[in-house]
Amino acid sequence: MDDNVLKAVILRKMLMHRWIGGKHTSIDNLPKGFPMQVRKDVSRIVQDLIREGFVVRKPTSYGEHVYLNPNKVHEAKKIAGMV
Repeated sequence: MDDNVLKAVILRKMLMHRWIGGKHTSIDNLPKGFPMQVRKDVSRIVQDLIREGFVVRKPTSYGEHVYLNPNKVHEAKKIAGMV
């Protein structure tokens, strides 16, 4: 699967679940729902999205969580094809 397609699907998943700002999810939940052969790529793409500022880490006492950066929601919607 192409990296740009994976990036769009991950952002779409985060937008659909509304994991934006104060609402977050475990970083381990993002690869769920993808085929087994693509899950390592999903984890790599999530790290790229964190570096690009689309996804923000939230350390918790029970593991690392992530959420979509509220300042980049409009850009994320463009990439995900939702605008």
